[in-house]
Amino acid sequence: MGTIMIDNKRLSLKWIVVHVFAVLIFFMGPTYLFAHGGVIDVNEQAHGPVELSDAQTKAIDLKTAEVSIQPLASLLPVNGVMQLLPNAQADIAVRISGQVTALYANVGDVVKAGQPLVKVQSRLVGDPPPSVTINASIDGIIDARNVNPGQSVEPNTVLFHISNRAEMLAIANVYEEDLGKIKLGQQAIIHPLSYPDQTFKGQVELIEPTIDPISRTTKVWIKVNNDQQLLKPDMFVSVNIILNMNGSALVIPNNAILEANGEKFVFVRTDSKYERVEITTGATDETHTEITQGLSAGNEVVTQGNREIYTMWLTGGKMAAKE
Repeated sequence: MGTIMIDNKRLSLKWIVVHVFAVLIFFMGPTYLFAHGGVIDVNEQAHGPVELSDAQTKAIDLKTAEVSIQPLASLLPVNGVMQLLPNAQADIAVRISGQVTALYANVGDVVKAGQPLVKVQSRLVGDPPPSVTINASIDGIIDARNVNPGQSVEPNTVLFHISNRAEMLAIANVYEEDLGKIKLGQQAIIHPLSYPDQTFKGQVELIEPTIDPISRTTKVWIKVNNDQQLLKPDMFVSVNIILNMNGSALVIPNNAILEANGEKFVFVRTDSKYERVEITTGATDETHTEITQGLSAGNEVVTQGNREIYTMWLTGGKMAAKE
């Protein structure tokens, strides 16, 4: 082939033909491979309901759910850490000078109030010298032992630390702009990082009177039931504080909702057709979202396979069933 001069540069005519051909292929609408083995034929038809055969439905493993009415909580998600209740822990100390002659408990032991923990022989003169047995002052678990057999101790030496963990505190950090939503007595759902499949119930007990000037957060104390003793001090948790409860909200599963270009929408099934419907949402929790506009109870929405259907809807094409 010949050559063409453009801006004092010599270009091969073959180079030009190849690149023009590539551009034409791009704008003429290629055929895209589909994630589950089908294809989408791109065209310029107006968007409308997507129709799927039984084979196509199976290929994308499509699942649906019915729009229903059920209770739904409005939640404020925050982060925090677990801490002991201030009045549910105790230091076990000695009041005399002496030497430890016997130990009856160790770290990790569960003890009852009044249970013997250690015996200390006094330095007072006697034959034998007088001894004192020191008992647990509260029910709980020994989480620190600071004494060994034969050790010399002085008055006010802390020998053990005991904590009662039947209830604990989730100390949550709430941003300044959300403080007006928090009230004493509100219920909360605690999600420990260590137990992702378990939740714990709590209640707001205290809103601290100060704000951290750097993080602009206030600490909120949430008392949590810990009957199974799974929660531990300094354990990281995510917390959902229940701001209010709607007893009869119109809801759909969260995974039914898609977002694009600032719009929220779902695909509603009618027989073998799937229509894109814009929605307005309200409160949301971990599994469901309130629908304030766009759907009615009994509508059937796609919860799995909706992204594939959206791809087809965007292209205005049809997917060939997987062979």
